[in-house]
Amino acid sequence: MTDTAAGTIKLHQDTKLDAMTVVVLRGGVSAEREVSLRSGHNVSQGLRKLGVSVVMMDAADLGFIERLRALKPDLVFNALHGKFGEDGTIQGLLEVLGIPYTGSGVLASALAMNKDASKVLFARAELATPKGILVHRDEFNQNKECSSTYSYTVLVEALGTEDLVVKPNGEGSSVGVSLVSNEKDFNAGLKQALHTDSSALVEECIPGRELTVGVLGDANRDAFALPVIEIIPKTDFYHYKNKYATDATDFIVPADLEQPVTDACQQLAVSAHNMLGCQGYSRSDIRLKDDGTAYILETNTLPGLTEGSLLPKAAATEGIELPELLSLIVKYALSK
Repeated sequence: MTDTAAGTIKLHQDTKLDAMTVVVLRGGVSAEREVSLRSGHNVSQGLRKLGVSVVMMDAADLGFIERLRALKPDLVFNALHGKFGEDGTIQGLLEVLGIPYTGSGVLASALAMNKDASKVLFARAELATPKGILVHRDEFNQNKECSSTYSYTVLVEALGTEDLVVKPNGEGSSVGVSLVSNEKDFNAGLKQALHTDSSALVEECIPGRELTVGVLGDANRDAFALPVIEIIPKTDFYHYKNKYATDATDFIVPADLEQPVTDACQQLAVSAHNMLGCQGYSRSDIRLKDDGTAYILETNTLPGLTEGSLLPKAAATEGIELPELLSLIVKYALSK
């Protein structure tokens, strides 16, 4: 365990978890429902090992709101992913109900979930990020084949590469993401992304290695980076199926990088965490070019906590096993 991690745990060790009632909120109605159910199950098991009294609720049933009001738990552990759980919606509801919750607040959640908005902030903070152009569904509908403003040819010229990434602007877990290098695939990818969300982000594809870096702590106070993970899909790219299919992807923890490159990637993740105002924990996805330049793609404010998720993998290499990681996340939430 790093000195920073050990110090953070010591800072919060006076919080008594075994006297708490925690609602684990999971499921929901987003495209990431199944992953959220798994995260919630894993979180519940870990919290129970800490002696916490756990009540699980599924956000797909809106009756959970009245159940929360009646139960008045000490904390909600937000294990939702995607829309309505990671975009500031549930955070706003819990603020109104006056119930503490894990993870980032309304604004940071909304900014991070909106890939175009976070990209603007990253660029303003001079963090390297791929060039991108936002396409709205109504603009696409007015021009079914995208033959003018948002045609493949025009976007290739604007972004400087024939290899493009098309993704829904407000989804996570690589839902609806396509890598394209010709007009036919571009049109299909854009149609898919706009079916999933009301806007799509078209980015230059950065060639190189795929990395991710978890961060623990509160923005601009005590945030520190976990070890860098390299992601190596066995086929295609790291899309939704490869993220959650068994044995579809290899993970190198910690990534085999020169120390200055490791430091740069970790600092990039912490800078993004701070820029967005994240609380408790986050995980940033990064592309590393052969020349050593690291580009931030996006920051996830509620990264997965399943048995195979990347944040717990990184924490474990620092000696922070799942119950201890959950304890940290809970204590960060209570210190807001």
